[in-house]
Amino acid sequence: MATADDFRAAVSLDELEETGRELVSVDGTPLAVFQHEGEIRAVNNRCPHMGFPLVEGTVDDGILTCHWHHARFELSCGDTFDPWADDVQTYPTEIRDGTVFVNPNPPRELPPEEHWAERLETGLEENLRLVVAKSTIGLLDAGVAHREPMATTLEFGTQYRDSGWGSGLTILGCMANVIDDLEPEDRKRALYTGVRHVASDCAGEPPRFDQPSFSTDDVPFDQLKSWFRDCVEVRDRDGAERCLRTAVASGRSEAEVAELIVAGATDHPYLSTGHVLDFANTAFETLEHVGWDHAERTLASLVEPLVTASRSDERSSWRQPIDLVALLEDVYGGDVSETSGLEELVRDGAAETWTVPDGFRETLLGDDPEAIVGALADAVRKGATSEALAAEVAHAAATRVAQFGTANEFSDWNTVHHTFTYANAVHQFARRTDALECYRGVFDTAVNVYLDRFLNTPPTPIPEVGANETGREPDAIREELLETFDTEGEVNEAGRLVAEFFDCGGDAAALKRTLGHGLLREDSGFHTLQNLEVAFRQFDLADGSKRGDATERADGSGTAVGLERRRRVPMIATARYMAAHFPTRREAEQTFTIASRLNRGETIHED
Repeated sequence: MATADDFRAAVSLDELEETGRELVSVDGTPLAVFQHEGEIRAVNNRCPHMGFPLVEGTVDDGILTCHWHHARFELSCGDTFDPWADDVQTYPTEIRDGTVFVNPNPPRELPPEEHWAERLETGLEENLRLVVAKSTIGLLDAGVAHREPMATTLEFGTQYRDSGWGSGLTILGCMANVIDDLEPEDRKRALYTGVRHVASDCAGEPPRFDQPSFSTDDVPFDQLKSWFRDCVEVRDRDGAERCLRTAVASGRSEAEVAELIVAGATDHPYLSTGHVLDFANTAFETLEHVGWDHAERTLASLVEPLVTASRSDERSSWRQPIDLVALLEDVYGGDVSETSGLEELVRDGAAETWTVPDGFRETLLGDDPEAIVGALADAVRKGATSEALAAEVAHAAATRVAQFGTANEFSDWNTVHHTFTYANAVHQFARRTDALECYRGVFDTAVNVYLDRFLNTPPTPIPEVGANETGREPDAIREELLETFDTEGEVNEAGRLVAEFFDCGGDAAALKRTLGHGLLREDSGFHTLQNLEVAFRQFDLADGSKRGDATERADGSGTAVGLERRRRVPMIATARYMAAHFPTRREAEQTFTIASRLNRGETIHED
């Protein structure tokens, strides 16, 4: 309960009655005080939308209207008619001896973290970029961990998009994966980027209506897996969803659920140019941030893109002039959904320890599909795990991006990009589960690396380790790299600068921060945001590689140089990809900057 001591003298009542409104400052807070319909009202002078002075607005019939964007507020309580505007803070008033007194510190209805959490939900529901920006910034500034607004956004995105998991949720997961690699201010940009893309993806979409899990926990896993695959094969969304939900609800392990999904997603090769398995991988990674208790609805959202996916074995490029599907069927032991042949290869290699043989990586990047499939089959027969082979084909896919020839059509950047992200998804699933079907993902990726070979004709040279040692300060090189993103077409220079940065002793963490900032200040599209995240992930896996001794001889210079070259390739690849897609209009950055300034209480309208 406010006491008399809580109030401060603000303005003469006579003066207020003469003018109808006055701007006053009480304890440093600018207030707009109005006399309207016999009542005295005080509100914060800053319009909560974009900070315009409300004292310059119009009051009519109990409604205060801001003149900048016409946001309307109920004058007595401050509630807005317009969700994009937010409510304006009101202040209690009293009249004493001809003077209007105002309490400048009334109790707040909600603490900042709860206020911004509510505004985040509004921003998602109404697809309001500025509201999303202000709320994500406000939440992180209030000390809320990024996982909380991520969980809110994940729940929204999986409930209010009938077509299931899409690019928006994938971007959200990608941003969560790189957020710890970024500068503090860029972490806000990353969260804003993920949330606004989910809001945009769900705008105008009908909600999803969940199918329940089966009311039994007694279905054997192999039978549940078989049902799930059969439902996916005939594009039965409802049946597949019930099987998947049952796997989660009955307490199956993450590895088992991953096996279920990777089996359905590799019964046909390279579904929807790799997006299906990539979506699934990002969904699992997102659950690592928000917790497995979100798994049932999250993973159920993968069913729609899975059952509606285009199938590469139905495309002419996989059938003509060489029947690549037939090559895979020979290995798999029947059609592309079989695994009996792979089972036999794995049994043969059960007691073997595989190391990368000479010429193996060159074969993966070669132009002989029979040799590629044969080399992989031989590796399985000699004990290669799906994870080890997935790492090799992921490196080959990264190399395709790093060596992409700029004489190709611009759209073909996405051709090599899709193979790269699919390869990463296969790699992550192979680390998540030892399901035999992960080998199919490896073979499918290798075939697609083969199909992309003409986009490296001629290949752009990857700078050799040590060839760009200039003695320059790494920080200066990072600044120059950012500058290349300001100029269209600096693709090869961006790759060279990354190589120079490493040659000059630059710290990888600093390079990540620079690339992340370069990405997030632009209106980066889905694929560019993906590309950076996948590059960071593949860099980290190569950087922490334990493959030593004779397995790293690709450049003929010895183990240390081979490892160094391997870890650089994804970073060179993503720098080139980013440079090809920058600069942009930076509209999202303008919104982010406005939101940041508004949250700090700065003036926008006077600039």
